Amino acid sequence: MTPMNSAPLLLRQSLPPISSPFETLKPKTPLPVHNSTLGARTLAYSPCYMRVCTGKTTRRSGSGSGRGSRRNPDDYHATLTALNSKGRFPRKSLGQHYMLDSEINDELTAAADVGEGDVVLEIGPGTGSLTNTLISAGAVVLAIEKDSHMATLVSERFMQTDRLKVLNEDFVKCHIHSHMSSLLGSIEPSGPNSRLAKVVANIPFNISTDVVKQLLPMGDIFSEVVLLLQEEAALRLVEPSLQTSEYRPISIFVNFYSDPEFIMKVPRTKFFPQPNVDAAVVKFKLKQPVDYPPVSSTKSFFSMVNSAFNGKRKMLRRSLQHICTPMEIENALGTVGRPATSRPEELSTDDFVKLHNLITKV
Repeated sequence: MTPMNSAPLLLRQSLPPISSPFETLKPKTPLPVHNSTLGARTLAYSPCYMRVCTGKTTRRSGSGSGRGSRRNPDDYHATLTALNSKGRFPRKSLGQHYMLDSEINDELTAAADVGEGDVVLEIGPGTGSLTNTLISAGAVVLAIEKDSHMATLVSERFMQTDRLKVLNEDFVKCHIHSHMSSLLGSIEPSGPNSRLAKVVANIPFNISTDVVKQLLPMGDIFSEVVLLLQEEAALRLVEPSLQTSEYRPISIFVNFYSDPEFIMKVPRTKFFPQPNVDAAVVKFKLKQPVDYPPVSSTKSFFSMVNSAFNGKRKMLRRSLQHICTPMEIENALGTVGRPATSRPEELSTDDFVKLHNLITKV
């Protein structure tokens, strides 16, 4: 990975100065040949900024027409140009890794089936490459950006459209349910599912668990959540196997609130700066509250699950004995169809639901 303190010099040497956010720039000399530390081959030049056709915040039916203006792809040069325009370089503390391949943004958008009039939440828009794809697909986008400089950059880039609202906030601390409810309430509905928004985001790897925990219980607001995550985290969330070290409380959480699906792997070379790991696109089809597994209390249920995994190598009759007696736990496990000596990694989400309903009195 390129040392963080060398990035500004790299940007200044590689790119011309920016005089206007909508001016088409033509470098006097070709861009440098691919450098592996940047993590991607130099692609054909396309201007970072472009005018986006304005759209009304009124839902319209149809998927093939009116999907927005023709757009130029965001690539290596466009990304660095955008960063240079604000004198910025990726901040490790914010987990900033910018996408260099427009086709990946297309895949993210397609995975969520984003179409004309959809309302989409984007987390960490950065230079606006994914935002560009979402708006071009016809979406109304609410973008949450913690970095004030990047929030200004993406706001300026799309100043010609009313399809974007940017909030300079820390996603893990903001009241996203309130923000989305307000936005959805301001848009004219066109069908029975038009009150549900979608999430499409390339999120910092270091907040992936926090984002998942915050979003997945919001089936009353969102229908799909499509995220670009670290590959290891993606596999842990979507394909954990029983009786493995990857099977954790978050595995139960994900399956309780959603139906997860692994979409595709994304090589680390698609990012700037290049991270040390590959990424992956994951789709969570959120369950509506009425479709959650039947537990008397979600708080009590996840408290039990966490207690079970706190003593992962312990048998459940020991780790859960603060809830009821070991004998009662053994009897409940027998009713569930599990041995009396069961450990937490041996129970599925459905098994935990049945066990909870048998041993708790809420």
